[in-house]
Amino acid sequence: MTPKPGSGPVPVPCLPPLESLLMASPSDLTASAPDLSVAGPRTPGRVPAPGAGDDVPRIVPRRNIGRLVAAVVALSLFALLVDSVVRNQAFQWNVVAGYFTSSAVLDGLLLTLWLTGVVMVLGFLLGIPLAVMRLSANPVLSTLSWGYVWVFRSTPLLVQLLLWFNIGALYPTLGLGIPYGPQFVTVKTVNLLGPALTAVIGLTLHEAAYAAEVVRGGILSVDAGQTEAAQALGIGRARALRRIVVPQAMRSIVPTAGNMLIGTLKGTSIVSVLAVHDLLYSVQLVYNQTYQVIPLLLVATLWYIAVTTVLSVGQFYVERHYARGAARALPPAPVQRLRARLAAHRRSLRSLSNY
Repeated sequence: MTPKPGSGPVPVPCLPPLESLLMASPSDLTASAPDLSVAGPRTPGRVPAPGAGDDVPRIVPRRNIGRLVAAVVALSLFALLVDSVVRNQAFQWNVVAGYFTSSAVLDGLLLTLWLTGVVMVLGFLLGIPLAVMRLSANPVLSTLSWGYVWVFRSTPLLVQLLLWFNIGALYPTLGLGIPYGPQFVTVKTVNLLGPALTAVIGLTLHEAAYAAEVVRGGILSVDAGQTEAAQALGIGRARALRRIVVPQAMRSIVPTAGNMLIGTLKGTSIVSVLAVHDLLYSVQLVYNQTYQVIPLLLVATLWYIAVTTVLSVGQFYVERHYARGAARALPPAPVQRLRARLAAHRRSLRSLSNY
């Protein structure tokens, strides 16, 4: 390319020798660097320096009309449903309020809570050995545990309760003594197994099958390297299972166990067929005398909802406790979530007002 006449030679920038660059200190290089902090003409894609005085465009959230319309429609339908429930005289809310804290209903509620607690504790005490047997290398123990879980998970709970209630037809007497020999103590099955004890036995054996699978799934969720590391340190299998594997498996066990607890609470209502005075049976006794079926069923429903809500809150905090080792930040509590949503709502309203 030839330069234009009269323009003269094009100056070529001279670079310093390589030796001077190698011998130069970092301060010399920094001092010779051009100053880029001077605000020049604004070009597309250039980010203004802090304090330069340029106006930063405000980001305004997009208005979602469809979401607003869906919220209005859902709230309208919910308001109509609540209005139909409150204004419907057939619900007889005054009768519901009168029987909600009656002695008969509270006695049935206490029996329901007692039955739920006993069944869950005994079910897991039996389910943990069954889970260990299922994971055992002994084929006999593994097969027996699998057979137990298979039988009790395949049979409806009502059939199991009725079978245990009529166990006297199969075994009229139960004895303690030498097998195929003399019996030292004998008792009639009808006198031994009452309705309440039959309900505890039937529900416990049924829950143990599910508890065994819950515990087995939790143990399998722990990495096998934990057990190998414990064996390398000379820790026995029983101690490693109790002190290392099970605490880590609780993160997987607790959510399912919480669902089982709530299911057992509602499942105890089935023992009313055995004339056990639980919450549902107590309500049935009352409305069989007063013929106020709907209000008494609402009493039982409200009590089940209240207890289930308390158990759900407890399950959340138990899960939060065992999540400490899995996450650096614990999941937010319901109150913290509500505060965060209110703060975000205030910020969105403030940004819309400034727009």
